[in-house]
Amino acid sequence: MTTANTPDAHDLEKELLEFLEERTGTAWDAETDLFDVGGLSSLFAMQVVVHLEKTYAVAIRGADLRLDNFRTVRRMAELVDRLRVPAAGVRHG
Repeated sequence: MTTANTPDAHDLEKELLEFLEERTGTAWDAETDLFDVGGLSSLFAMQVVVHLEKTYAVAIRGADLRLDNFRTVRRMAELVDRLRVPAAGVRHG
């Protein structure tokens, strides 16, 4: 169930796009490869990780810190959505 504190994937993408636009001064598409076009540096990517952890109450560790999880806003939203699901829980559509 989605509440005001747990946005669905679409709302999460929208919030992430707004965050990135505020920080970079550029409007992005959810599928743009941010590293490829120079929208994210490795330092800024770490700031994004901290933002995701604080804003969405998730812990991004180990294998989840791989670059591919942060290439696009869509992938970041998918990562957060996956991490919000309890480890023992099963999520249905």
